[in-house]
Amino acid sequence: MFFDMGTSKKSSIKEYYDMVIIGGGPAGVAAGIYAVQGGIKPLIIEKDLDGGQVNLTEYVENYPGFSSITGEELAEKLGEHAKKFGVEFYYGEVINVDFSKEEKIISLDDGNIVKAKTIVIATGATPRKLGVPGEKEFAGKGVSYCATCDGHFFRNQKVAVVGGGNTAVEEALYLSKIAKEVYIIHRRDKLRADKIYQDKAFNTENIKFIWNSVVKEIKGDKKVNKLVLENRETGEVIDFDVDGVFIFVGLLPVTQLFKDKIELDEYGYIITDKHMETSVKGVFAAGDVVQKELRQIITAAADGAIAASFAVREYFN
Repeated sequence: MFFDMGTSKKSSIKEYYDMVIIGGGPAGVAAGIYAVQGGIKPLIIEKDLDGGQVNLTEYVENYPGFSSITGEELAEKLGEHAKKFGVEFYYGEVINVDFSKEEKIISLDDGNIVKAKTIVIATGATPRKLGVPGEKEFAGKGVSYCATCDGHFFRNQKVAVVGGGNTAVEEALYLSKIAKEVYIIHRRDKLRADKIYQDKAFNTENIKFIWNSVVKEIKGDKKVNKLVLENRETGEVIDFDVDGVFIFVGLLPVTQLFKDKIELDEYGYIITDKHMETSVKGVFAAGDVVQKELRQIITAAADGAIAASFAVREYFN
């Protein structure tokens, strides 16, 4: 662990901060660092571990400056960097927010209430899970939710992609340049993806399709080696050998707290302007929780830097 929950969570917390950042992943950490550089006092509230979901990535090899680093190591470095700059962390869960007044109010699960002039929401998005046996056990060991992050580990191997929407087909096309064989497993008899992506997939020689099928179980030894598939029409159940499985059945932005408080799109992502400011003045959002094209560590960090830098210029100078 990167901190002692027993002491850190009960560390002193002030009633007021210039900026409260909800979430301690790359977006939140970057916002904290840039806030300090701008001369204001931020607080990062994180409910789990420094670095957020970076901890769940086995290896990170596309973040500049690190040719290869484990997710846990990078997460630890993110936390250490922010703390070295003087960013204050508090480990707890936000259970309510009030953005109705100029002074924003944050309520935590332990009864503490914190007020701030500005807020950065960096709560992220979680991949929608299949919820089948083996999925949790093999996460990072053949089960992945990000082809860009993990595809290179499966060079010249056989992989499956679960899903039929734009993301699933786009990621299958990406994997087709790396893996020997890519099988798209979809519960229906046709894809939901836009026609342009469908056409590309159908015309890619090493992409094949398994229709009307769902994954019932993910099996393996130390890593994934097979899927249990059920045909929804015939009821037939088969074991299907693979080296890895990429699951793209949707993302769930962590925005339940902010519904009716700020503007969200139809999928629950936060809508921001180019400065990462939301529909409420003084409230910003950064990282995977934002409506955007690419959700990666590097883009999350960039969002956090932009949000904090503009907040400093707009509200403290």
